[in-house]
Amino acid sequence: MFGHNYVVTRNVTLHVKEYTCTNCKKELTTNSNGSLTELTPKFKEINDVLERIHQKRSKRQITITRKNNSVLPSRLLVFSH
Repeated sequence: MFGHNYVVTRNVTLHVKEYTCTNCKKELTTNSNGSLTELTPKFKEINDVLERIHQKRSKRQITITRKNNSVLPSRLLVFSH
């Protein structure tokens, strides 16, 4: 077995993922620059918080509201005079 073979083990958000090497079991994650970094307890905690925020925002975007007899996404800004 030569080198690393990383597989995605967890999708935290659309851009942040956690990886594990199938050969040596080393865990990595993507950092704020998009490069791979070793998954430390601090990064694991950050990923947990990011995942919770991402899930809440995803649920909120799905909900719709009624305004002026039309169905609009809840995150759409409506200005009226």
